[in-house]
Amino acid sequence: MASIRFDGQVAIVTGAGGGLGRQHALELARRGAKVVVNDLGGARDGSGGSSAAAEAVVAEIKALGGEAIANGSSVADEAGVALMVKHAMDAWGRIDILICNAGVLRDKSFGKMEMGDFEFVIDVHLMGTVMPVKACWEIMKAQNYGRILVTSSSSGLYGNFGQTNYSSAKLGVIGFANTIRLEGAKNNIIINGLAPCAATRMTEDLMPAEVLEKLKPEYVSPGVMYLVSEEAPNGVILSAGAGVFAVAAMYETEGVYLGEGGLSAEEVRDNWGRISDTTGMKHLTSAGEQTGKFIRKATGG
Repeated sequence: MASIRFDGQVAIVTGAGGGLGRQHALELARRGAKVVVNDLGGARDGSGGSSAAAEAVVAEIKALGGEAIANGSSVADEAGVALMVKHAMDAWGRIDILICNAGVLRDKSFGKMEMGDFEFVIDVHLMGTVMPVKACWEIMKAQNYGRILVTSSSSGLYGNFGQTNYSSAKLGVIGFANTIRLEGAKNNIIINGLAPCAATRMTEDLMPAEVLEKLKPEYVSPGVMYLVSEEAPNGVILSAGAGVFAVAAMYETEGVYLGEGGLSAEEVRDNWGRISDTTGMKHLTSAGEQTGKFIRKATGG
């Protein structure tokens, strides 16, 4: 089969000054894309800022013979996001790929977490995904082409102690992606999610060195290249790490119709085994599909 290439395409990668974002940007460039390397250059908790990290990645791409420009906007700032998109359009006149990768950590157990830290992480991860997508949306619609990747996490899909803010945001981006996937389909805008496990600045003090060695960012990016390619699937959450790739999805049991007259909590309790039976469990692709199932079962279908 032919190689996956991005010749003539323009990509924006947020949080691309290091770790996964850097690797995504480099691999896009190796495969022919022109890349906007966005990075605020702040600390892991989002404080501070410097253009040095983004500029260093741009220099790496140019050394490979590729084209790239640096952008230091915060993805949580609407004006900054607009400037990032303007830089891409001024330089190359189109945007084909958006990889929303930027993130921060402010971990604490929920009882000790201040609301400011909760809100800040939501702003960067969730709104820092929403705003770049919004800024690119009409451009991609006019092109009748777009590939968007949102970055989730196993913490969002399954939970992780001390990360209520981060996990809320990371599941939030999946809910966002689920709906824009439906809205963008008619304009060939494909949206997928990534739940990566990689050794980055975010995780360097969370795992032993021998484990981190197995979790290099370059072991994740090949999956990303497929998910933003012309032949990408739509609406997938790809879990990736250590060279292992899997698909994560939300499933719903077939369920049981318990009637309407006299329906009680006790009936739900007494039928819990049937309600939670995973036989025939299905991955639903829209809210309407669930509603259709409820009506079907309630009317004897």
